[in-house]
Amino acid sequence: MTERPAAFYAELKAEMKAAARSLGIDKIGVASAEPFTELRRTLERHRALGRESGFEEPDLDKRTNPALLMEEPQSIIAIAVAYPSKLRDAPKSEPGARRGILSRSAWGRDYHEVLRDRLARLEAWLRERAPELRALSMTDTGALVDRAVAERAGIGWSGKNCSIITPEFGSWVYLGEMITNLPLPPDAPVTEMCGECTKCIDACPTGALVGPGELNAQACVSYLTQTKGYLSDGQMRKIGNRLYGCDTCQIVCPVNRGKDWTHHEELQPDPDTVKPLLVPLLSMSNREFKERFGASAAAWRGKKPIQRNAVIALGHFREASAVPDLIRVLTDDPRPVLRGTAAWALGRIGGSEAERALRQALDREADPETSARIKAALEALEALENPEPRDAAGGRADDRRHGGADSGVPIYEEGAAKPGV
Repeated sequence: MTERPAAFYAELKAEMKAAARSLGIDKIGVASAEPFTELRRTLERHRALGRESGFEEPDLDKRTNPALLMEEPQSIIAIAVAYPSKLRDAPKSEPGARRGILSRSAWGRDYHEVLRDRLARLEAWLRERAPELRALSMTDTGALVDRAVAERAGIGWSGKNCSIITPEFGSWVYLGEMITNLPLPPDAPVTEMCGECTKCIDACPTGALVGPGELNAQACVSYLTQTKGYLSDGQMRKIGNRLYGCDTCQIVCPVNRGKDWTHHEELQPDPDTVKPLLVPLLSMSNREFKERFGASAAAWRGKKPIQRNAVIALGHFREASAVPDLIRVLTDDPRPVLRGTAAWALGRIGGSEAERALRQALDREADPETSARIKAALEALEALENPEPRDAAGGRADDRRHGGADSGVPIYEEGAAKPGV
């Protein structure tokens, strides 16, 4: 590599930070490329406790040692791009027209594409000034842990909600990084500012935040919405009307209060796309799914999880007008998970039409798990006919614990209002 004085790299770093906005980047920091030794120990413990989601890079060495990803790395450049937190002109979710919600990270254009674009701009900018540049960029799906790099690079501190919280933009930021062969001087980490606050831990719907900065991904609602299989009764109640992801731990964060970022046009949401009517999703074709959600990060797992979650949401709302549509899923859908989930929703809604359809479906259902779900739904219907005593506020105690339709709390997350439950 071309030998240059240290002052050149210090000046290059300063110029790079000054150019950030012109490159579509909101914040840039620089970290050393040393191994993430402490992170390695944390990840080992995380794995031993069964807290991984399964979506991560499985090789812990690659996740924590930049030298295994690029020969002789000298620095890692971390970037942050801010995204919106408030949905303007949000359509109402109301009886007969119930809606689901996508998490804010999936509101605009797929952030993977946005971050790749920004990192490519940054790489081109650097190459003009240092032609000897070697670089490897990544975001989210790459081997390195974005949050660990961002924390070391001074982008923000690692919050108790496991998000990087920046002083300027809160945690409403996408993160990416670039390993380079340039010996750029590193930035100092940002001082942790969560203090004694535990709002995120207290608000987590499933208790997935098992401690400050400790997440059991297997229990996280965001993870659950992205799975493709059956979910338990308790898990479905916790999901509410979330179709993809969960923002609760970020919404309740005091640092995020009032923060909303609208300066990146491609990240701005279409209200009807990110808060869609639920019933039309049940019969959505692959082409319709691609046309509507293909540009969003929510599309990466395909339409099945979103359709399953739409069924869950209708059951959560106890939306009686959706019974005929749910019966069609129960009787006609070729996917056992969708049939069984529709049974759960019908068991929540109740009524003679739902009961008749469930009994008929049970007689012809060949899948053992789906049959068990139908039987459980029929048992739930019996419980509806003989309801438990209501509490002093007029709601079923079970529904209040799970944030159900009788809980009196909004379960859809619109704007920066109360979190879904």
